[in-house]
Amino acid sequence: MANHFNIREAQEKDLPQILWILNDAIKNTTAIYHYEEQSQSQFQQWFQDKLLNNFPVFIIEENDIIMAYGTYGTFRPFAGFQFTVEHSVYVHPEHQGKGLGKIMLQALIERATKDGFHCMIAGIDAENTSSIAFHKKFGFKEAGRFPQAGRKFDRWLDLVFMQLLLK
Repeated sequence: MANHFNIREAQEKDLPQILWILNDAIKNTTAIYHYEEQSQSQFQQWFQDKLLNNFPVFIIEENDIIMAYGTYGTFRPFAGFQFTVEHSVYVHPEHQGKGLGKIMLQALIERATKDGFHCMIAGIDAENTSSIAFHKKFGFKEAGRFPQAGRKFDRWLDLVFMQLLLK
């Protein structure tokens, strides 16, 4: 039986489900180096900032259930980096392994290219070898490795930066 996923830009009504996915990643993974779950008001502000800066927030849904979300935003807040974005892709733990990350990353790359960006960056925990391999399939190349750059779950974490030059 074929899956009928819908990918679209997020709306205000989607924020509670997106926030749940993010907070699950904060609590249970090193995909993001936050310690504290984000509140609804913090997340609302994050979403408004994305809209204000014309950065996309995409979701993949099926039967009104959000299975994944992705976005990109400012890499560093200096004028010289205005053509570079850093992306994030999060898949609900119950929907991993279905190819949603691939659909999402492709959509983000296409949008960033259309919007005139030159470079896309991924910041990945070095132990997440599956994410590193996943990004390589899209043409990302390792551009830097920072030993013990972060700390979470009472241990030091190495950060890998990967880069894709957009066409």
